[in-house]
Amino acid sequence: MIICEWRDFSTDTETYTLESFEEMIGDQFEAMMFEDGQEIPSYIWTTSYVVIVKRNTRMYKDISFTKIPRNPVCQ
Repeated sequence: MIICEWRDFSTDTETYTLESFEEMIGDQFEAMMFEDGQEIPSYIWTTSYVVIVKRNTRMYKDISFTKIPRNPVCQ
């Protein structure tokens, strides 16, 4: 499900709010996609990037972000 308004989400170590996410990524939020039954989004769209949210599970629930440019310039 893709939603166009921010929904806070948490891991075992951190809570992500709109303000903290935008500051960390350095771009403005546009939309996020949640897969069925998940509390953490799989993808987050910003003005300039698609952010892939990767789940890291070892001893505790954690995530990492991978930024991919939305409109890469090919030459």
